[in-house]
Amino acid sequence: MSNKSIIIADSSTVGRLGLNAIISRMDGFDVVGEAEDSDEALALIEEKSPTLVIVDFLSDGFGVDTVVAIRRSFPKVLLLAITPLQSGSTLISALRAGIDSYIKKSCDMLEVMDAIISTSEGTSFYCGKILTKIREESIDISDLEVVDLSCDAVGLSKREKEVLSLISEGYTNTKIADILFLSSHTVTTHRKNIMFKLGVKNTAGIVMYAVKSGIVSPNKFLFHTDNQ
Repeated sequence: MSNKSIIIADSSTVGRLGLNAIISRMDGFDVVGEAEDSDEALALIEEKSPTLVIVDFLSDGFGVDTVVAIRRSFPKVLLLAITPLQSGSTLISALRAGIDSYIKKSCDMLEVMDAIISTSEGTSFYCGKILTKIREESIDISDLEVVDLSCDAVGLSKREKEVLSLISEGYTNTKIADILFLSSHTVTTHRKNIMFKLGVKNTAGIVMYAVKSGIVSPNKFLFHTDNQ
């Protein structure tokens, strides 16, 4: 089976070298090109047809327009943004433009690896600080408790994951019970166990975890406010 190909789009030499060093330690991935500006990135994608493009669209020579251009011309290419932490509005703009996953440049090596693997498999990946920034600046959370999201793995059973997914899609306990052929009491117990394991105190915390983990689409929950 051939390796998945990656193009690194970043005007920073240090940034490109760092990502190369990380990817060189990963089995199943090859860097097939590096771009120092938007035009070079588009030309390389045309030439190499990569699986994944890792882009710092905030570095010199790039912008959110770069994301839009890549998404328009190469809709099948997966996009992982790795940038310094910016304002919530900047992050929202990137997600709306077509970014599949988004993490900070200050994330550790294992988290960068997880983001690359998840994104290349078609699962969106967001580090907790990115989601917290979006929520704090762009989502009305006046009636919600702030959740300290980490990127640590959480051990949920298969049934708990099913319940979590349905909660995140807006179903009530009664409806979830009907869908999964369970009693409402059993669903309530699963919900309590999920909240305990995730360390959250309300449904909003469950939804934020589901978005971060790629269980549900961020578009359904991040963009339903007046910011649209």
